[in-house]
Amino acid sequence: MAPQQRAQLLQKEGRLSLASISFSRNPSQSLRALARSFDVPESTLRTRLKGIHARHENPSKNRKLHLYEEQALVDWILDLDRRGFPPPIIDVRRMADTLLAARGQEPAPQPVGKCWTSRFINAQPELQTKWNRKFHAQRARCEDPRTISAWFRLVEETRQAYGILDLDTYNFDETGFMMGVAATSKVVTSSDTIGRAIAIQPGNREWVTAIEAVNATGWALPPFIILAGKLHQAAWYRSLPADWVIALSDNGWTTDQLGYEWIQHFNRHTEARTQGVYRLLILDGHGSHATPEFDQYCTEHKIVSLCMPAHTSHRLQPLDVSCYSPLKTSYGHEVAELARQGVYHVDKEEFLALYQRARPSVFSSQNIKSGFLATGLLPFDPERVLSSLPDIRTPSPGLHSSTVPTWTSETPRTATQLEQQARLIRHLLQRNSQSPTSQAINQVIKGCQLAMNSAIMLATENSRLHEANHRKKQKQQQRRRYIAQGGALTGQNGQVLAQRAENEEREEAQREATQVRQRAPPTCSNCHVQGHNRRQCTTT
Repeated sequence: MAPQQRAQLLQKEGRLSLASISFSRNPSQSLRALARSFDVPESTLRTRLKGIHARHENPSKNRKLHLYEEQALVDWILDLDRRGFPPPIIDVRRMADTLLAARGQEPAPQPVGKCWTSRFINAQPELQTKWNRKFHAQRARCEDPRTISAWFRLVEETRQAYGILDLDTYNFDETGFMMGVAATSKVVTSSDTIGRAIAIQPGNREWVTAIEAVNATGWALPPFIILAGKLHQAAWYRSLPADWVIALSDNGWTTDQLGYEWIQHFNRHTEARTQGVYRLLILDGHGSHATPEFDQYCTEHKIVSLCMPAHTSHRLQPLDVSCYSPLKTSYGHEVAELARQGVYHVDKEEFLALYQRARPSVFSSQNIKSGFLATGLLPFDPERVLSSLPDIRTPSPGLHSSTVPTWTSETPRTATQLEQQARLIRHLLQRNSQSPTSQAINQVIKGCQLAMNSAIMLATENSRLHEANHRKKQKQQQRRRYIAQGGALTGQNGQVLAQRAENEEREEAQREATQVRQRAPPTCSNCHVQGHNRRQCTTT
């Protein structure tokens, strides 16, 4: 059922419930007029007053799980998804089998079928299937609204303290390339192709670092490219733009010295374009940005550098948000095009040529501005980032007042909600006998059933956590045994040598345990000779 259809159904059921309550309070009124006033079919209202439930409320005889078990399973999936661990399809199927086994029926129910999970997901409007995206745990832990809010306060206070204009706001960052790796993309291939289509690439993985910087108004500085090597080659500079910079390091990574040279490169290309007094440079916490020389140069040239919180560049850095991903994709397409032309090795000269072709379409004014917009920097809008963070929820107010609670047909899912529903039931029983008491009791029972099934799933998760913790403790207690030096070993030979080393350690431990410690002979405190004491000493 589509979300829109489900919403319309819920609205209709709500009107039917209100019409039923109105008729229970005044049975003498006309059903036709009552149905017209609440905009519900008269025939449906008559069947509800006779105690006949809606068709969607009557469970199918072929249903594997009860409604409350399905709801508990949905809650478990959504809870894992909020925590960043959406379960695979096979885990949903296993949890359904766990709920079936926990019923304690004799004989035990048959497990769900292989197509049950897909039908279950399609029937739940809250669920869908998607390919997952790997996300580093440190980044997930650092997506704290308090940390992000503090960052935006720091940016705003810095801009006001130094009078920094939008025209003088910059962001810079490094990104790496493996020179011969092509991009992964959807391609058109023969209908006879089995599996994924094969795309040939050069494949050499020599590392290159590109340092880029952009301005908030939509223009980019010339790049600062770091190659792996010792000596510069003349061929690199034949078609290179005059304002580009090529630097060398041992492995193609940036260093403290190159970071200092880049800030001088930045000052040369931005000093003449400065509109105010100070320039704001937003950067991450890389070690090459935190050297005393880097900081001193910024102070001398009125460059205010702000370092983002750790592991938040995927949210707060304009270059990461809008430029670097399409840049690597564009470069990968250029590598694939080169391979189609029969070039199967990308050297440094080829890399510079490919990078020149891939870069202009990415560092457009629109892309750069969208990066500052998406990170909430220009225009300044912290809520644009804070609203996209996970688990931003406010607790709903409880029924703590002494006033009469209002009836809401909602299943309790926590102990507090269950207590509130119990108070409501007691109030309804004391008020009059015409109130929907039976419906409230059914909701309480359903809440208890949800709690029981949630407890079953939590027990399953706890058992898995205990097993993982036990394996971790065993791994920490194991001693590291070296069984061979160099060469190659088969699995069988390795097992034999490992067993032999373990037996030797066990025998050594037994020998140490059985050895009887002997007391050392006495030492004379007069002549300092072992074998006698001072009273037995014959030395005068």
